Amino acid sequence: MRKTIGTTALAAAALTFGLATPANAATGTPCSVQNGACVQLSTNQAWLIYNGNASYGPVRVSHGMPGYETPVGTYPVLRKVKDDWSVPYNGPMPNAVYFTTDGIAFHQGDTNTRSHGCVRLGPQESLVFYDNLFPGEQVQVVP
Repeated sequence: MRKTIGTTALAAAALTFGLATPANAATGTPCSVQNGACVQLSTNQAWLIYNGNASYGPVRVSHGMPGYETPVGTYPVLRKVKDDWSVPYNGPMPNAVYFTTDGIAFHQGDTNTRSHGCVRLGPQESLVFYDNLFPGEQVQVVP
């Protein structure tokens, strides 16, 4: 767990340079969900949120490439699959946490390349998200 002072300082610095949405006072992130996850596409960052506070993050992510954008909005965690396989893109999706009905999920992957819409996390980060997100919790994706 990171101290929120680091998250707040990072958000303030990014805001000063016009790089981020202002941090939500309740969560220390640019999101307003109380339990779940927050993804900020413009900074390639994500957080876990528990009882209104950032409990993990920010962590580096990659997201959808042009034509396959990760959708902005608030979605429920739908299901989790430990070792899934993407049929359309013929690739592994370890630690998959689905949050849209058309297959967008958090999962382990290369954070240096863009995806077909999913939010990719590093190996350790994907495991933490998998272990700490539960069906019904909220995932908020902001620009």
